[in-house]
Amino acid sequence: MEQKGFLWWQRGIIYQIYPRSFQDTNGDGIGDLKGIIRKLEYLHWLGIDVIWVSPIYPSPMKDFGYDISNYTDVHPLFGSMADFDELITRAHTLGMKLILDLVPNHTSNEHPWFIESRSGRDNPKRDWYIWKDAQEDGSVPNNWLSVFGGNAWEWDEQTRQYYYHAFLKEQPDLNWRNPEVQQAMYNVMRFWLDKGVDGFRIDVMWHMIKDSQLRDNPLNPDYTDLQADYNRLLPVYSTDQPEVHDIVRQMRTLVDNYGEKVIIGEIYLPIEKLVVYYGVDNLGAHLPFNFQLLTLPWEASKISSAIDAYEAALPVNGWPNWVLGNHDQQRIASRVGLAQAKVAAMLLLTLRGTPTIYYGEEIGMKDVPIEEDQIRDPQGLNMPGKHLSRDPERTPMPWDSSTYGGFSKEQPWLPLARDYKRVNVQKQQDDPFSMLTFYRRLIEIRKKEPALSIGSYRPVYSNHQLLSYIREWNNDKFLVILNLTPGVCYFTPAHIDLKGTIIIATHSELEGLPLNGTFGLGGDEGILVKLEE
Repeated sequence: MEQKGFLWWQRGIIYQIYPRSFQDTNGDGIGDLKGIIRKLEYLHWLGIDVIWVSPIYPSPMKDFGYDISNYTDVHPLFGSMADFDELITRAHTLGMKLILDLVPNHTSNEHPWFIESRSGRDNPKRDWYIWKDAQEDGSVPNNWLSVFGGNAWEWDEQTRQYYYHAFLKEQPDLNWRNPEVQQAMYNVMRFWLDKGVDGFRIDVMWHMIKDSQLRDNPLNPDYTDLQADYNRLLPVYSTDQPEVHDIVRQMRTLVDNYGEKVIIGEIYLPIEKLVVYYGVDNLGAHLPFNFQLLTLPWEASKISSAIDAYEAALPVNGWPNWVLGNHDQQRIASRVGLAQAKVAAMLLLTLRGTPTIYYGEEIGMKDVPIEEDQIRDPQGLNMPGKHLSRDPERTPMPWDSSTYGGFSKEQPWLPLARDYKRVNVQKQQDDPFSMLTFYRRLIEIRKKEPALSIGSYRPVYSNHQLLSYIREWNNDKFLVILNLTPGVCYFTPAHIDLKGTIIIATHSELEGLPLNGTFGLGGDEGILVKLEE
């Protein structure tokens, strides 16, 4: 395929913004749309192509925007619709795309749809949600659990039935088997597409259809008390039902009518199930999110095997993608350490497929300790003692060394990292050895070299310490060697003679050195080699 045959979402780099924590401009301690606008030049400087903005819709904020009370407006906390229009205009002017987080599985219990639905059993919107009678003994309809703890059924005294909520009781699940629900949500998508958004990240895509018989989920034989309560059961009937793929295909058809748009699906499933979401003839989700680098042990042999298995499982013409972090998972620098976070950055930005960067990863942000009386996340509040709060990875972005890190002039909604005066954007922009500089250089060469953005992937050699692979486009070849341990290791491929020059390395002292066959790497080192023809 010619270079021009690849679409923007295949060549580009996605950057996730959690708007509450990115930049506050009105002094309420919460980030806003004008804050994102203010930092567009920074994102352009970094080399970002696509901005993914987490929910900005009106919401009671029980789950910080993932409980939506109006799908076609902007929460006053974040600004106005005029601010949104300015954001998308300015992003497009800078050559960047903008995608929105869409939450179609559930609404807020304050959404007008649900208020109508619970007003009476004969209300026309009753079947827009999942209502069920109690069992004969008065107990809940089945054993399904809420992701945020406890059972997933809430009793409504007025209408004498239970409604289902996969998350908070304030987040009732929509009944996606109802065609009226489908059309209502498709109209929401049309509203934002008409405004010029470039696509959607679809929240909990694999949850959208439930078993029609509402059968009990089986016990999870691998559950331990350290895990979330939800993991007590295997959600085989409450998620990933076959009919969900019909819904995804309809969404895809809708966005395709608007030209080159993208659908990204949030799907936490094993690879063999994940790839089904590409759909028949690749007419499902463009990018079913691949979360393996979030969940796998940071071990070279396991990651190398997972990459190969993923590449093998992809459907013909299915485009891969990779993620190191998001608003629901521990930050990469906290999971693997700051030194390995550089290695992880090189992995993310040299693998085949679309990379997604979570805000702050580019400066090496770590999880921030949140005291018990500061916890805001319902997942942490509902399961005390298990340390499952997602607040530590959602803390404010430190822009400089000033009070509150240049994020706000007032106390932020969550505390900043203790080291924000040393770890911030301003400090790192002028430091040639910083994490930010390293990210920018990797992004720059990825955009410059087709081999690194759209080229083929070929594994070379891996063991218990390192993994290596070649990216190739036409006559250009690049070798990546990554040491995923703090100990010395050796690149010793058999039956292959590779020669070239190191052009980017986690440790800059290596840059410019030749590679001739074998090579020894120090701990936490990674190198990108331009191979000779």
